[in-house]
Amino acid sequence: MAVDYVHGYSDHEARRLGDQADTLAGLLHEGTAYPPGSRVLEAGCGVGAQTAHLLARSPGIDLTALDRSAVSLRRARERVAAAAPGARVRWCRADLFDPPFPDAAFDHVFVCFVLEHVADPRGALAALARVLRPGGTLTVIEGDHGSAVFHPPSPRAEAVVAAQARLQAAAGGDALIGRRLQPLLAGAGFAEVAVRPRTVYADATRPALVNGFVRGTFTPVMAAVREPVLAEGRLSAAEFDGGVADLLRTAEDGGTFHYTFFKAVARAPRRG
Repeated sequence: MAVDYVHGYSDHEARRLGDQADTLAGLLHEGTAYPPGSRVLEAGCGVGAQTAHLLARSPGIDLTALDRSAVSLRRARERVAAAAPGARVRWCRADLFDPPFPDAAFDHVFVCFVLEHVADPRGALAALARVLRPGGTLTVIEGDHGSAVFHPPSPRAEAVVAAQARLQAAAGGDALIGRRLQPLLAGAGFAEVAVRPRTVYADATRPALVNGFVRGTFTPVMAAVREPVLAEGRLSAAEFDGGVADLLRTAEDGGTFHYTFFKAVARAPRRG
């Protein structure tokens, strides 16, 4: 089952998702391109941040974009209309666990930053396997907040990251799911599962990643959970704010930041 989206549906979050997708497009979408005419499902398309890059790398595909949020789908339509006019996209408001498509309806399924927000990721994968043709591919991309390593070191910053992951877990999600992709996919019956790390490393020599990822993506995700984390009572306001300040310090001269995404590609088993 899906859980509440821990980051919310604000205009600010929509912009953050777009900026994140643009910053990481080369890293995350490298190696993903589908032949023209392929029937592709993007499950959990959200505001279309990844959809636009998916279409840019695979022009001519027959894309279906599914999400449960009407607000997100509206934003996705607007984004794709501006970024990829003329692209063939069918928009579908539906539950990831009950996709309204016949068996084997798609040649490929693409899922990015979705499984971390569902309480039963294996169940979600099983639902997607049903609509994927035998031998078709599933691509899954997820992060893992436990992979965040930074300099200068900061116990306060580490406590903020841990608090965000704890909050997401309390909502039924998993901010550490990247490390579990291989067993999840294998357990859901997929074959030829291959998981590869996609690493972000930012320092003063990589200003685009410093600004786009450290300042514009990771730290805002942490800062956005301030109120619920303080309500939890484990961190004081001074501790939380100090941790966020220390994360931003890693984006200054002399700072470094490392984070690992995990990209899995697998095939739906052939029947019979």
